[in-house]
Amino acid sequence: MNLLTLVLFLPLAGFLAALLVPRDRPGLVRGFVLVVSLAVFVLSIGLALPQAPAAQGYWFETNAPWIQSPAIRFHTGLDGLSLWLVLLSTLLTPIGILISWNHIDRRVKEFYAFLLLLEFGLVGVFVALDLFLFYVFWEVSLVPMYFLIGIWGHQRRIYAAVKFFLFTMTGSVLMLAAMLYIYGVTGTFDYPTLLTMLASGRWHVESGEQMLLFLAFFVAFAIKVPLFPLHTWLPDAHVEAPTAGSVMLASVMLKMGTYGLVRFCLPLFPNSARHAAGWIVTLAIIGIIYGALVAMVQPNMKKLVAYSSVSHLGFVVLGVFSFTQAGLDGAVYQMLNHGISTGALFMLVGYLYERRHSLEIADYGGVATPAPWLSTVFLITTLASIGLPTLNNFVGEFLVLQGSAQVNFRWTVFAAIGVILSAVYMLWLYQRVFFGEAGEPVRHHVYDLSRREWAAILPLLVLMVWMGTLTQTFLPAISASNARTLERSNVNVEFQVKARTPLVAGQAGQAEARPAKEPPDAR
Repeated sequence: MNLLTLVLFLPLAGFLAALLVPRDRPGLVRGFVLVVSLAVFVLSIGLALPQAPAAQGYWFETNAPWIQSPAIRFHTGLDGLSLWLVLLSTLLTPIGILISWNHIDRRVKEFYAFLLLLEFGLVGVFVALDLFLFYVFWEVSLVPMYFLIGIWGHQRRIYAAVKFFLFTMTGSVLMLAAMLYIYGVTGTFDYPTLLTMLASGRWHVESGEQMLLFLAFFVAFAIKVPLFPLHTWLPDAHVEAPTAGSVMLASVMLKMGTYGLVRFCLPLFPNSARHAAGWIVTLAIIGIIYGALVAMVQPNMKKLVAYSSVSHLGFVVLGVFSFTQAGLDGAVYQMLNHGISTGALFMLVGYLYERRHSLEIADYGGVATPAPWLSTVFLITTLASIGLPTLNNFVGEFLVLQGSAQVNFRWTVFAAIGVILSAVYMLWLYQRVFFGEAGEPVRHHVYDLSRREWAAILPLLVLMVWMGTLTQTFLPAISASNARTLERSNVNVEFQVKARTPLVAGQAGQAEARPAKEPPDAR
């Protein structure tokens, strides 16, 4: 058993052990689950130590038979694409436990056990290298989130949980059908084997057949992103979910969709991905602007942050389907940035809800007077979310816009409108909540950050600055993985992609740029 296998299965063991704790010992459950989640995070840090940007293949790989017929293998491994998403999952799980410490007071054992089961499913999604194994983890992660929303959510929690489940399951069924078809043709679910067969020509897919397979995978991932117009489940799920559920949903679960686009759609179906790039980018840009405009008119804080996710993740999809090194690097980096900054926003909105028991912006005003540190932390997070230089979101958005400009400058112009609008709705939210005269309910019920709340939010604040200034901590491994993805996406494709370009102003290029043809949709 290697380190990755231990990180994967320790949350599952903790989930089973937590179910054995007596129901009348909530304090013991909280402490036990927190210790398990912290142990998983500490172990997961070791996964980043052997990373080598130029390394081929996967780290901590495990490849063993699981089911004989059909041939399904327990094949897991890490690369630059999945590494930081695994660490993001293991970091946010103990944070989710901390922010729920005093807020969850019914069915305590089940709530914390489901958080560990969710962590198990999420880590599994990011490390699975067998298509069927990936599908199993995809469905495992759906179950605990359904219960987190449906049991511990707010007034319309059943509606939100069922809508979330139906949307996700619809896409999952299409993806499963495509996987079974691929197995019927190739005789394997193994992802690296499929890539090898595709590169060697042993698996040749006709254009019409490839487009249908691509769409089956794409719809499943687009629902999860969520990409406009498949986003309608997200605001309901966020508003009704408990704070820890909103954090895990926004920070990690949405990345399952964008991760799937990069991991599967581009390398397995390169022709179809490029032919569909034009209309997919159009939907992404519509989502960027639409999400920002709808966020501006929301009276509910959680719904505002939820629609901001629709806008921000549109940037990720734009970067992915620019088929440039800079765009793809920015997309993956923006996955991490969004997980940090939007996760922190949902935490801080949850802090306000615990004090005032309202998510309506109109019920606040003047919060900076009784809670100056809370207002300071919220301001830093707001500035990170709108892409202030030296904070994390700036780097991801800059790279995405740089990559899209290399292909079609009009895409960049329209996408940049979303950057401007994000500053409008976030700063307007901050003004209405924290400035002005503090009413009596705010003065009596809103207080400053406690030590437990500081412990939960401080790591995210550190990462906002770290990722905005020391980008080379993360980008080399990401860039190496993305370069291989772009190389694989050229299989049987008549178009060339530009070689890697400088990632950040002042950084030396990794390779000379080759003359490139634009995809026909980009002209």
